[in-house]
Amino acid sequence: MIQAAIRLFKEKGFHRTTTREIAKAAGFSIGTLYEYIRTKEDILYLVCDNIYLEVLKRLEPLQQQEATIKGLVSAIYQYYHLVDDMQDEMLVMYQESKSLPKDALEYVLSKEMEMVGLFKALLIGCEKKGELQMSIAELNLLAHQIVLQGQAWAFRRWAWRKNLNIEDYIKMQTKILLNGIQV
Repeated sequence: MIQAAIRLFKEKGFHRTTTREIAKAAGFSIGTLYEYIRTKEDILYLVCDNIYLEVLKRLEPLQQQEATIKGLVSAIYQYYHLVDDMQDEMLVMYQESKSLPKDALEYVLSKEMEMVGLFKALLIGCEKKGELQMSIAELNLLAHQIVLQGQAWAFRRWAWRKNLNIEDYIKMQTKILLNGIQV
């Protein structure tokens, strides 16, 4: 049901997709679908939750990464590849999550903050080891930027794929994120 919903939300958008279409694409009768959900927003919530569960499962090894620049670079590499693997899901989630009820949206946003938290912990570890010299505010902002630039691959791949592959994107973004712009 979730994969069918993702496909339809991507093709038609959340508001133009009907629960009947989702049920049909998932191989369910509409009655069977309503045994699992009450509203189409429930399906969107399940889609978003499923995406974050997969992301967090695949990022779990990042919690074991050594808090060094080398570990951080490895974590960025893994996360950006995850975004590449799940780009359609990420695109749907960010385009359509605004349609969630307030409590479901707050839950989805808390999952987003968990992802940021993984990178923030690595950055703080690097700072404690003396590999970075940044304030907590700067480390927090950098953690958000790492996540955002990973997600940017899903949003802008249509433009970048002509000249970049995921490996080149990761190398360039990592260099920019870690070295900044020299002025």
